[in-house]
Amino acid sequence: MIAAEGNHQPGARNTFARVLLLCFAVSLPVVARAQYQAIPVPNGGVVSGTVKWSGERPKPLTLPISKDVAVCDPQKAGSTDLHRILINENGEVENTVVYLKDVTRGKPWEPTQLRQVLDQKSCRYVPHIMVVPLNGDLGMKSSDAILHTIHMIGAADYNLPFPMTDVVVSKPMKRTGAVDVKCNAGHFWMNGVILVVDHPYYAITDSHGYFRLTGVPPGDYQIIAWHEGWKVDREDQVLDVGTQTKTKRYFFSEPMTWEKKVTVAPEGHSTVDFTLSEK
Repeated sequence: MIAAEGNHQPGARNTFARVLLLCFAVSLPVVARAQYQAIPVPNGGVVSGTVKWSGERPKPLTLPISKDVAVCDPQKAGSTDLHRILINENGEVENTVVYLKDVTRGKPWEPTQLRQVLDQKSCRYVPHIMVVPLNGDLGMKSSDAILHTIHMIGAADYNLPFPMTDVVVSKPMKRTGAVDVKCNAGHFWMNGVILVVDHPYYAITDSHGYFRLTGVPPGDYQIIAWHEGWKVDREDQVLDVGTQTKTKRYFFSEPMTWEKKVTVAPEGHSTVDFTLSEK
C-alpha cells in the first residue's frame, strides 16, 4: 500500500493577491500535524498479535565478508546473512514494525523507548531495526576495534566515523520517516533501518513474530504492519574512507505494508494477526 503524492500548480494569469491566496491554500495540506500530546490513559487497552509468513519463503540474502575478517567473521563462516527477512521454522516473522496510524494523544513515551543505543558489533548494526522518538537523541557507539562509520540516508543524514570503541555519540532525530544505515568503511554488508516516529504506539516483532501495544486509548484505529524490503534493488560504488578505494554499497527494495482495523475497548485486549507474503 503505497500512497502517491501529487503536485498542484495555480493558473499563470491571475492577480498578485489571488496567486498568494492560492499558494497559501495549496501549502496547507503539507503542514505537519499537531505534536503528539502525552495524557493519562487510566482505562487503556492492549493490542497484540503475531506476524506470520505465507507462501514460498524468500531465500536468505548473504554477502561475503571481505574486510577485517578477524573482527567481522569470528566464526570464519566466510559470509553473512543481511537479516533483511527473518522467518523461523513456524513461519513467524521477526523485525516487523507494527503501529497504530495517526495517533495524536495517548500515553507518555516509555523510558526504554527514549534511551536507545545503536551498536556496531562484529560488523553488524545491533539492533537491526530501531524505532526512536521524533526530536529524541539517538545514541551510537562501536564495540569493534576497527574503523566504522554510520552513514544515514533518508529522514536523517548524519555521516559519523567511529575510530574508537565504546564511546557513545548522541544526535537528535529531527524528522519523521525511515533512515537507512550503512557503513562507508568498506563493510558493505552492514545495513540497518531506523524509524523516527511521532508517537509511542509502535512495536517490533520478536523472534516468534509477536508484538504488543499497551496503554492504548479506547477507540477505533488503523493498525499497520511495516516490513523493510528484502531484495537487492541496485548497488553503487562508494569510497571506503579507511583505504580510500572504491567499494560497494547495496540498496534494497521498497518496504511493504499491510493494514487492518482494530477496536480497543476500555481496559480491553484486542488481537490482530498479520500474514505477510511476496504478493
